[in-house]
Amino acid sequence: MPQTIIYGRKSFEKVGAEAALRGKKALIISDKVMSRLGCVNQCCQYLHDNGVASAVYLGVDSEPTDQYVEESLELFEKESCDLIISLGGGSCIDTGKAIAVLATNGGYIGEYMGGRKIADKAAIPHIAIPTTAGTGSEATDATVITNTDDDVKMMIKQPNFMPLVAIVDPLLTVSSPPHITAATGVDALSHAVEAYLSKRSHPMTDTMALSAIRLIVENIENAYDDGDNIDAREKMSLGALQAGIAFSNSSVCLVHGMSRPIGALFHVPHGYSNAMLLPAVLEFSKEACMERLADLGRIFKTEYKNLSIERAASVAVESVKALCQKLNIPNLEGWGIEEEKFNLSVSKMARDAIDSGSPANNPRVPTKQELEELYHTCYHYKFATEDKVQG
Repeated sequence: MPQTIIYGRKSFEKVGAEAALRGKKALIISDKVMSRLGCVNQCCQYLHDNGVASAVYLGVDSEPTDQYVEESLELFEKESCDLIISLGGGSCIDTGKAIAVLATNGGYIGEYMGGRKIADKAAIPHIAIPTTAGTGSEATDATVITNTDDDVKMMIKQPNFMPLVAIVDPLLTVSSPPHITAATGVDALSHAVEAYLSKRSHPMTDTMALSAIRLIVENIENAYDDGDNIDAREKMSLGALQAGIAFSNSSVCLVHGMSRPIGALFHVPHGYSNAMLLPAVLEFSKEACMERLADLGRIFKTEYKNLSIERAASVAVESVKALCQKLNIPNLEGWGIEEEKFNLSVSKMARDAIDSGSPANNPRVPTKQELEELYHTCYHYKFATEDKVQG
């Protein structure tokens, strides 16, 4: 976990005081949307009020790449910064993590994948401020950066990638439009579900994962239907934070393993690709994690507490399908991915998924052929209707 976590409404206002404890000049990693909304200027003002200078990088656009890392690291060094503040979605935070490590440990970010190079020197102090309730990246020691030479999403996980401070202010998520609220919310749900189903789960991660699932299930539709519902936004932010802590300590599984190649090759945002895959992957995994899925089914449908394990597990899968339908999550075909190009990429995606290591944590570990079949299933996947969840 981060050394310091500050959570709650108006906690963003504390960024200046936290920064002043850790540096004299911050590089703010953000994007054009946050700048247009005035959040970047507000951050600069909070820093200024506490005697901290700042420079700004707004080049992050959708999924983080090694190019963004190189550009922002160059600016960090040019401006003689000694502190990083990432303000935005997971892409901004993941970029910030990479800069924090490279600024003290050097090299190319891809060298750290798979532990080939270890970040043994402490990273630059990094304050992560999420503006979506989704990735949980503010509370994990992992970063995912796309290698633009071979279109591979590099999943890198080492202790020094953990932000020093996480500031989680639900008021920053109010600007998220419904489709972003839906995608990032199901992304957070997939983090919590996979943390609970992972072979590497343990009682501490179970506690965080189950709490996150309850918070997300009870509030995601309210946040989607009414973006100004601050109570729902607040609970979604807490759920995403808890889900991040859970999966950072138990690891994610098959959904994430399959999701990263889709993002790298077809530029589908990570939250969406996770959401597209979650129902089909749960169906694939069901027989190997029946009791744990039953626990989730009883969270989705509290009135079904007396159901058998098998039926409760089915309720979990059907409830996730119904939720994706309610939130208008598209399948891969609906996203607009060309089928012929997708089919030609399936073998590479399956290989890249396996190489990432995440599928090995899944209750049912797929073969490469099973992975390829699952990709084809997901392309045309039909989400359930609510009536399938009843009884």
